[in-house]
Amino acid sequence: MARAALGMGVRELAEAAKVSTNTITRFEKGDEILKSRTVDAIRLALEAAGVIFIDSNGNGPGVRLRDPS
Repeated sequence: MARAALGMGVRELAEAAKVSTNTITRFEKGDEILKSRTVDAIRLALEAAGVIFIDSNGNGPGVRLRDPS
């Protein structure tokens, strides 16, 4: 959801997070075997691109984009 909100492709996110495109695909499919440092790298890349992760807003976790300023 975060990648789509940014209009970012799999290759772009993989490059930003310094992981393979296969890793992004596995992550998006819910692969739970990924190392925590890999998940952290993906999260940091998305946050650097403007995503804010919301832990809970009454309906569960979500994402939103940072206000452009």
